[in-house]
Amino acid sequence: MLQFPTQLQKIPSRYLQKNNDKPGKLVSFNYDTYESFSYQQKSQKLTKRAIVYLPYNYSSDNKYNVFYLMHGGWSDETTYLGTPDDPHPLKNILDNAIAEGKITPMIVVCPTYNNLSVQDSSDYGLALQLTDNYHNELADDLLPAIENEFSTYAENVTEQGLIDSRDHRAFCGFSMGSVTTWHVFQYCLRYFRYFFPSSGALTANAELLAKFVEKQGYRSFDFYIFAASGTADFAYSGFTAQIQAMASYKEMFKFAGNEKDGNLYYLVAPGGTHSPENALEDFYNCLIQLWKEN
Repeated sequence: MLQFPTQLQKIPSRYLQKNNDKPGKLVSFNYDTYESFSYQQKSQKLTKRAIVYLPYNYSSDNKYNVFYLMHGGWSDETTYLGTPDDPHPLKNILDNAIAEGKITPMIVVCPTYNNLSVQDSSDYGLALQLTDNYHNELADDLLPAIENEFSTYAENVTEQGLIDSRDHRAFCGFSMGSVTTWHVFQYCLRYFRYFFPSSGALTANAELLAKFVEKQGYRSFDFYIFAASGTADFAYSGFTAQIQAMASYKEMFKFAGNEKDGNLYYLVAPGGTHSPENALEDFYNCLIQLWKEN
């Protein structure tokens, strides 16, 4: 059960160093999907890529929880994990924290909402539309492809198989990735229990957000949202306004740092900015709490 502290935890500096003793593995994973704006017509097929992290000693004999992590603007699927030939700091953090027992061994998937060009996320208006559309690709193409290829808690990749394993799946993102996370909450509660938006708001209309849950047939105890931002982040005020509105809408959202007592929590980094460093710190604080045996 999730149990968050009262302040964000710093990433130990040693976790940024390469772990040669118990390294995880990065996989460049290709899958088929369709162009975002004509998705329902399925008239334009695309092959896209996700970067997948497999923990040290990954084995198909074991089942793994899956953490889906979306990038922000001016970015792509390689931003956080890197590539097999050029790993980025998040891989080192995962390797070291898993080796020390700080993070439960899990699969991490970095996809992209980019559509026809790697430059799509650099166009703010286009990116907003793509994040709203992304749930189609996520639900119909990425989830079945990933969880068919790798060993997860999904007994099969039918819609029901993915629904039945929703407790073992989280979606996270920073900035425009946070906006994507809110849209996944809006459309894909049947597949995800945990949501970790960071420094990217969708709406301060808490009643509308509550209706997202009700429309999908779920209730207040069926999800948990952990949000994070920094006081010097340009997105802080708008993001905080959304979280505060949600916390005030007690018919659906219950503010608490643990799953037993609530479904919404928010931590803020004093002086934290809209930066890769703060994004990693936010991700780390999610990862160290998820799926712990307690």
